[in-house]
Amino acid sequence: MRPTRLTRAPFGTIDETPRLAQKTPGPAPMSTETFRSAFVPHDLAAPVKGAPAGPLAGLSVAIKDMYDITGERTGGGNPDWLAAHPPAAKNAAVVAALLAAGATITGKTVCDEFFFSVAGVNAHYGTPLNPRAPGHIPGGSSSGSASAASAGACDVAIGSDTGGSVRVPSAFCGLYGIRPTHGRVSLAGAMPMAHSFDVAGWMSTVPGVFRALGPVLLGGDAVPGPINKLIVLDDAFAQADEPVAAFLQDALDAMAPALPAPTHGAIAPDGFDPWREAFRIIQGREIWQAYGDFVETKRPRFGPGVRERMAFAATVTEAAANEAYAVKAAALAWIRGVVKPGTVLALPTVPCVAPRADAPQDLLESFRVRVMRLTCTAGMAGLPQVTIPVSTIEGCPVGLSFIGWAGGDEALLDLAVRLAPFVGATAE
Repeated sequence: MRPTRLTRAPFGTIDETPRLAQKTPGPAPMSTETFRSAFVPHDLAAPVKGAPAGPLAGLSVAIKDMYDITGERTGGGNPDWLAAHPPAAKNAAVVAALLAAGATITGKTVCDEFFFSVAGVNAHYGTPLNPRAPGHIPGGSSSGSASAASAGACDVAIGSDTGGSVRVPSAFCGLYGIRPTHGRVSLAGAMPMAHSFDVAGWMSTVPGVFRALGPVLLGGDAVPGPINKLIVLDDAFAQADEPVAAFLQDALDAMAPALPAPTHGAIAPDGFDPWREAFRIIQGREIWQAYGDFVETKRPRFGPGVRERMAFAATVTEAAANEAYAVKAAALAWIRGVVKPGTVLALPTVPCVAPRADAPQDLLESFRVRVMRLTCTAGMAGLPQVTIPVSTIEGCPVGLSFIGWAGGDEALLDLAVRLAPFVGATAE
């Protein structure tokens, strides 16, 4: 049976009062340029059809170019890696599960090189267009997946999330997106980045479809339960630009009938930077473990930003990594001690609207630092996080996030559907 579809009505804009009431147009009809920008040049010659029946029958899915598809080459956003590797012998676990559930794989999407960026800019294949905010970056590294889903090129798109690579583009492109609990979705047949943080995630404009992928992809131990405690993270809101923070607080207020009475607090006792720096060091250490030999022997071409981050990764020592792992262990224990079953944290998905697509590299680097302060929390603790598209500020979508307890992914997916009417979504 095809999942219940919830379609999203146009969103409000911050320039009107009340802020959540004014209607604005959604994305323009998808152009050939938008379609081509989202998918890799070595895209599928034809869609890969799934089982004739199943819970996802009739749904189209775009796949980030890091998951193996039988007979296709996997490029990870870098043409030199693509050229050095043969076609896949079998499907990645995520792809196999989707096909077994009846979905049709319609294409492979552009991503940042080796997933080492949250901007969505690829120096080799170009930057996928942002259908909801033309002229602005889509966010990355699952940039093409977000562009395709936002433009209506697919019902749902698969990405990955290490430091925000599903959450950031979902927020910038007006999508529902999830970073699942670490380890609950199999990454067999997927290119790694940093195994301590890597998860497979997905995004969609349609809350009902977004929810439907949960039973198909989520494995491991679910920890069901009602959401009975909401903590609004004041320290996270303080990281956001004032218009973004104010608007998202208004959104939370509007959602009050569907949420527990909120309490306010802080999650990072010493601020977010110690966690962000530990994340950066571990990420560098682990990506170099995964690709250092290839980089040193093949000398692949890297674009700006990725080139410098990969050079940093080569310098991370075992001692520095061990110190960072200790910070991570302490953060995990602290955060999970707060986010017990039944508790969710509310925070901005990103601290600002999407930068302009022509923004200089130094601005994108400072943007990365700001984003990672917010996205590292769920990553350091291995917790699930959903981002919900609330509305637009100056024509750019913004997202509101909820972090849940380990194994509470299904509760967050249910929450996203429950909150859909408060952000303009209606049932067909």
